[in-house]
Amino acid sequence: MRDFALGLATHGFHRGDKLAVIGDNRPSLYWAQVAAQCLGGTAVPMYQDSIASELVFVLNHAEVSVVVAEDQEQVDKILSLRAELPHLQLVVYDDPKGLRHYSGSGLQSFADMQAAGREFGAANLGYVEAEIDNGDPDDLALLTYTSGRPAARKG
Repeated sequence: MRDFALGLATHGFHRGDKLAVIGDNRPSLYWAQVAAQCLGGTAVPMYQDSIASELVFVLNHAEVSVVVAEDQEQVDKILSLRAELPHLQLVVYDDPKGLRHYSGSGLQSFADMQAAGREFGAANLGYVEAEIDNGDPDDLALLTYTSGRPAARKG
């Protein structure tokens, strides 16, 4: 979790930023949420079976800059919406199966994020701890949505 937080820091993630996770209940997706919170960011967990319009609404409404996706299915879903997500800077995937030939800036594996974090951490001792110490009990830690865009009211 610490290495992932440091990896986020190498990509400019900081206090007030939003990180969404989409996928099954996997340890790495929980680690990503806690890593964001350690840096003063906010976690936005999302349902993996959400349809595209729901994802676009939530990601834009929350102004999410980083999405951590479980696998190729979730990465494909997010990448197909990329043009509609002006705040999105980075997509991180946990399971690399089927993603070997994907390329481009803004797409990273969870393992590569941790490796970058270890390197950054060696040069910036105490970074995560200092960010935790800068936290405030009133910081927003989690945004939850029960679905996508609210239905329009009649009358």
